[in-house]
Amino acid sequence: MKTIFDHEVREELISRINSLGQSNTAQWGKMNLFQMMRHCTVWNDWVLGNSRYIYKQEFMGWLFGKMALKDMVKKDKPIGKNVPAGSFAIKETQGDTEHEKQRWLNQISAYKNFSNPDFIHNFFGKMNREEIGIFVYKHMDHHLRQFNA
Repeated sequence: MKTIFDHEVREELISRINSLGQSNTAQWGKMNLFQMMRHCTVWNDWVLGNSRYIYKQEFMGWLFGKMALKDMVKKDKPIGKNVPAGSFAIKETQGDTEHEKQRWLNQISAYKNFSNPDFIHNFFGKMNREEIGIFVYKHMDHHLRQFNA
């Protein structure tokens, strides 16, 4: 199972992110390239502990989160198409994609020294390091596949 904590996996993601350009268009979903990149950088700030987001599990997650997480991290299956972005939806439709790309690349590298013991996913709840690593990779892969990268 691929994890963001593996050097070769981070290098693969960096290469795929670097391949993104204005010619990449979404194969599914409502986000354009800027929105997807911004979504990923805001989301990574959350996971890395660089945001003011409050780590709290939602009620539905409390009921079903652990079961869904187990399914997510135990199966070598990518995240499906058209999963809603929830509170990480980006409303702005235009912005500096090159700036977001650089932020994203820096964040991918930052996972080498990941340390956010307070992380609680809003649906899955408290996750161990292995679960976080797999889920972060799957989230990045999902959006890169969305834009053919």
